[in-house]
Amino acid sequence: MNTQIDSERKEVALVTGASRGIGAALARRLAFDGFAVAVNYASNEAEANVVVNSILKDGGRALAIQADVSNSHEVKQMFDTVVEAFGRVDVLINNAGVLPYVTLAETTDEVFERTYAINVQGSFNTMREASKRLADGGRIVNFSTSVLHLALPTYGVYVGTKAAVEAMTRVFAKELRGRHITCNAVAPGPVATELFLKGKTQEQIDTFARMAPLERLGQPEDIAGVVSFLVGPDGRWVNGQVLRANGGNV
Repeated sequence: MNTQIDSERKEVALVTGASRGIGAALARRLAFDGFAVAVNYASNEAEANVVVNSILKDGGRALAIQADVSNSHEVKQMFDTVVEAFGRVDVLINNAGVLPYVTLAETTDEVFERTYAINVQGSFNTMREASKRLADGGRIVNFSTSVLHLALPTYGVYVGTKAAVEAMTRVFAKELRGRHITCNAVAPGPVATELFLKGKTQEQIDTFARMAPLERLGQPEDIAGVVSFLVGPDGRWVNGQVLRANGGNV
C-alpha cells in the first residue's frame, strides 16, 4: 500500500516514544512549529493515534509508526516508512526510554538488559540509521537526565544508560562533520508525567518539586520548548551539548 501522504517538501521530524508524556508533547510542539511528525510507539497504538489525530485536527501532518527501537531491523523499517510517507527525515528525537526504580543490588539481569536495550541500544540504532537517512542540515536530539548528576538511590541502572547516551551524543556530533547536522541531548529534571509520578507518594512528589529553586516539577511542555529551540533556526550553533532543563536543581 502506498503511504505517501504529500509530495510537497516540508521538514519532517521522527519522535520515538511519542504516544504519551514528554514524547506526545514533543510531537504536538513540533507539529505546531510546522514539522510533519512521525509518532513512534512501541505498544500503545491507541494513545499514539490520539496524538496523531490531535495534530491532524489542528491542520498538521502526522503518522503513527510502531517500532521497537531496540530492534535494529524495526528501526530501519521505521525510517523506510517515514521516508515513504513524507519523502524525507530532517529531525530525529530519541525520546523512547524506560525508567526502573531499583537499587543496583536488587537489579535483575532482565531489568538491566531491558533498560540498556531500550535506552542505549535504541538510541544507538536510531542514530546509526539517521547517519544514512537524515537530510544534510538536520538535527538530532537525544534524551539524558539531570538525575545523572544528582546520583539518587534507585536510579543507578537508569543513569548508567543516560551517561552512555551523553557520551555517544558528543562523539556523534563530531562524526557528522561536513553535513551540517547537529547532535545534542536534553537532560530533564523531574517532569510531571506518568513515568515519573507512578508509584510515588504525594510527599515524595512534593519533595522533588521543592528541589529546584523554581519550586515545581517540570511540565512536558517545558521540555518540548527546549527541543523546539534546538531543532529550530536559533539552535543551529548548538552542537555536541547537553542542555539540563531542570529548573536549577543541579
